[in-house]
Amino acid sequence: MPDKPSTKEEEYFMRIELERRKRIEEENHRRMAEEEKRKQKELHYMHCPKCGMELREIDYKGINVDKCFSCDGVWLDAGEIDLLAKLEKPALDKLFSVFKK
Repeated sequence: MPDKPSTKEEEYFMRIELERRKRIEEENHRRMAEEEKRKQKELHYMHCPKCGMELREIDYKGINVDKCFSCDGVWLDAGEIDLLAKLEKPALDKLFSVFKK
C-alpha cells in the first residue's frame, strides 16, 4: 500500500511548482517587453519627435545630423552634440547656415 505524502513533501513540490510558474511568467513578461520595445522602435525610428514626419540624415564632417524637412527640426543622437562642440567657429557657422530656411 503506497504511503501518503507527508505535508512537508507536498509543500516542497508545491514550492517547486510555484517557482517554475514564476520563472515562466517572468520569461513571458520579458518577452512581451522586448516585443513592445521592438514595435515602438519600428513605429518611431527616424521619425520627428515634434511632428512625426520622416527624418533624413545629413552627413556634416562625419557627424550624422537628423533633419525634418516638414517642421525644420534638427535632431542629434547621443554624443553628436559633443562632436559639434569641438568644431571651430567657421565650421559651426557653416553647419547652422545649412539648416536655415
